[in-house]
Amino acid sequence: MFEAKFIPQTSTDGRTQSCIGAHWIMPSDNSVIKVQNLQKIFPGDVRAVDSVTFDVREGEVFGFLGPNGAGKTTTISILNTLMLPTGGRAEVLGSDVVTQASKVRKGIGLVPQDLTSDEELTGRENIELQSQLYHIPYAEASKRADELLGLVGLTDSQDRIVKTYSGGMKKRLEFATGLVHKPKILFLDEPTLGLDIQTRTSIWEHIRKLRSESNMTIFLTTHYLEEADGLCDRIAIIDHGKIVALDTSDGLKKAVGGDVIEVEVAECNMDVLEMLKSIKGVTLLEGKCSGNKARIKVPESNVALPLILEGFWNRKVAVLNVAVKKPSLDQAFMEYTGRELRDEDKGNGGKPGVPAAKKGRFGRRR
Repeated sequence: MFEAKFIPQTSTDGRTQSCIGAHWIMPSDNSVIKVQNLQKIFPGDVRAVDSVTFDVREGEVFGFLGPNGAGKTTTISILNTLMLPTGGRAEVLGSDVVTQASKVRKGIGLVPQDLTSDEELTGRENIELQSQLYHIPYAEASKRADELLGLVGLTDSQDRIVKTYSGGMKKRLEFATGLVHKPKILFLDEPTLGLDIQTRTSIWEHIRKLRSESNMTIFLTTHYLEEADGLCDRIAIIDHGKIVALDTSDGLKKAVGGDVIEVEVAECNMDVLEMLKSIKGVTLLEGKCSGNKARIKVPESNVALPLILEGFWNRKVAVLNVAVKKPSLDQAFMEYTGRELRDEDKGNGGKPGVPAAKKGRFGRRR
């Protein structure tokens, strides 16, 4: 498979980052997507995808996490054969996305950002139309429509015109049409963007059900941290067209450097501070107390906390409150990108002075 080898580098603003080395190894037998040094450069030297390398394993939910304009949709469009790359190479199910595009399309399904169903047709008619496009026999298509309508909870609404559907119902219909031909890989491009939390939770359940019942490989792009954290086996963080980290959610969190313990005591004096500093592995954040609270960073809170409390006990210092904060995916994102997950990038990859990229021929952000 591809080796995601992280090499510390220093960016132009002096911030140390991690990036994927362009190191190619023979892919493992269970890799269904293989990407090597993939590039997409738009006019004006806008590098929407800048030499990314990764693989996706069969049966996993693979997350592509990044802010708006980071290169997520451009990458997924290339992998779906909807856009030609400027450079590099990508294979999906063993077929090249450029030279064997028709073979790639037969094995993949796509739920795009934008709604594509015909609003003048019923929900069932949309699924049956999609079946015809894949040359599925009528009897099989009808049975498949029943299965999919049940899967996404639209059986009772199948004969209603789609324009009468709510936004959440339309999104669930997109799921159904993307699954008509039983794809081996399902691409979900921002599947819950703009949906309310109830509908978003419903979509998450559909994704989990697909994974558990069919072992389908799911490639998910998102800029919702909780979505990536709760659904994905591995997560690639992409920013300014580059993959800056690739690991499991827990692995990304561990990179933050440990747990934070906040201790409130009756009196936080120099004796308390010296005691905390003397404990191996303990880092006193801010170097002092804030009021009577001390914030301490430790590799593992379950090891350090008993030692800290024992120190307070021996010094007869009353402990009023203790809170342990585990590393979050949000902290990991900040660690790798130097910023919070942002929504303000309007398709320009966040680069100063670069105009927002126009919508591509399929109406989605580049």
